[in-house]
Amino acid sequence: MASHEIDLSAAQWRKSSYSNGTGGECVEVVPGLPGVIPVRDSKSQDGPVLLFHTPSWTPFLNSLKH
Repeated sequence: MASHEIDLSAAQWRKSSYSNGTGGECVEVVPGLPGVIPVRDSKSQDGPVLLFHTPSWTPFLNSLKH
């Protein structure tokens, strides 16, 4: 059986420009992976990761702006 898990052990996480040092909105993403955008809470780096399929990423971001 093939594994469908994505190895993020060497991922280069990038903190959102909206994150700040006071504990608010701490979101990190890994840009540039084929087909997916991993997202995590930077305060819980060993916690769960959400995987967005690339085509759904822009509509998701746009929905947050409204």
